[in-house]
Amino acid sequence: MSIPSVDFRREYARQRASEGRALRGEQLRSLPYLAEGALARQWGVRARSFETFVDRVLKPMSSTGPIDFLDLGAGNGWLSHRVATYGHRSIAVDIRDDEVDGLGAAADFLSDAAAPFQRVKASFDTLPFQDNSFDIVLFNASLHYATDLRRVLTEASRVTRSGGFVAVLDSPFYRCDRDGRDMVAEKLAQGHSRFGACADVLLMQNFIEYLTPERLAAARPALSWTRHRVRYPLWYEMRPLLAWVKGRRKPSRFDLWTARVS
Repeated sequence: MSIPSVDFRREYARQRASEGRALRGEQLRSLPYLAEGALARQWGVRARSFETFVDRVLKPMSSTGPIDFLDLGAGNGWLSHRVATYGHRSIAVDIRDDEVDGLGAAADFLSDAAAPFQRVKASFDTLPFQDNSFDIVLFNASLHYATDLRRVLTEASRVTRSGGFVAVLDSPFYRCDRDGRDMVAEKLAQGHSRFGACADVLLMQNFIEYLTPERLAAARPALSWTRHRVRYPLWYEMRPLLAWVKGRRKPSRFDLWTARVS
């Protein structure tokens, strides 16, 4: 992603705080297995995504020993911390360093000497790492915040070692571009009722907002992508049927997508 304005970062952190995302202490350390609160159901979905990533990518890649892992869009660092508990070398990257759920909030994890990880404030567009530095580069609920998908995937590929993986986790995917455009249109239409006076700052950043298989493939033809379907809770899997019954737009999926770098 290109560097968002100071206004965007400030208002985004404020919005995230209003949604109850400024977790601390045991709640933060429990992620993605948050057991209570308004966000517990949402985190229950993300826990399934995380488990799929561990089973399909992390464990197979690390079968011979510790790996180097890059967490792009790391936020408060929960996933970097989880990967570090497996004994891997993890770096958390985000453009936000606030203490709501940016890199500043990751300070809560630093007391765990058994699972250290680094924090780096940087943009996806220009990663401050040498070529071939990591075994896994993961976009952690973040690739849809890119403004130049081709450039961002080129950078991710550059810092990934041959035989390693670029992975996309918890970004909204649609079957076709039309469904994604419907989501964006709905978001813009509801923006002022949802975000109030800061709606223009939050909604006018030119992010790509969503992905489709075709969009992903076209942005970086050298990468061949594989979809790993995540088995979500039943209530979540029923969303497409409920949307059809109620005449609403088609919902996205948040499956794991991976591409091996040659």
